[in-house]
Amino acid sequence: MLRITDARTGAPTEVRRALTRVHAHVTGADASALRVLLVADLLARVLELGGVPALTVADPSPPLRERADALGVRPAEAAAPVTGPTLHVAGPGTATPEDGVHVRVAPADDSGPPADGSVLRLALLTVPRTEPADPGAVADEARDTLARWRKAVAGWATRPSRPVPDAVRHDLRTAWEDDLDVPAVLDVLRRVEDAEDLPDGARFETYAYADRLLGLHLTRDIGAAP
Repeated sequence: MLRITDARTGAPTEVRRALTRVHAHVTGADASALRVLLVADLLARVLELGGVPALTVADPSPPLRERADALGVRPAEAAAPVTGPTLHVAGPGTATPEDGVHVRVAPADDSGPPADGSVLRLALLTVPRTEPADPGAVADEARDTLARWRKAVAGWATRPSRPVPDAVRHDLRTAWEDDLDVPAVLDVLRRVEDAEDLPDGARFETYAYADRLLGLHLTRDIGAAP
């Protein structure tokens, strides 16, 4: 079950198993607003992975929606009735309603060179959402990691399938259900990549499973010509 820190109280709050509205409050089209949409997208994905129906609500400007599309952020409803629990996702200083759980997202720097959508997504995912992000500073590392992982996943896909190890599945779910700790999810994938005792089929299933949250299209190169 997802446990998220309420920014108003500083206390962890469990999201009960009911239709949950994830409301992203955004203005403008800068990287900070884009990061808010990304965090809302991740929250909805975590809820769905836990069997909780989620409805994402946001009304971004056309330029922000275009940037979100490039980042792989799924479309949202412009408005929805208030039914069940609500997670309000917003940047610092953005006014939000009093109801529900409030999830604050630290700003992101927009001064770096433009990056491919998946590269920018990974660059933003490497930084905890409560800390300011400078995706341009880690874009090269994110680009190299993404290329390496996609190549590895394509290779692992040619080996006999094996289930995600129970311990690895537990570590992944613990990370993303514990206050949406996405950097910890990435750490699990790095351990799986380097583990000597895991069959390649299990590595493949692990990366494919984690990508249901990450949205990095890690299986994109399967079957591509070498």
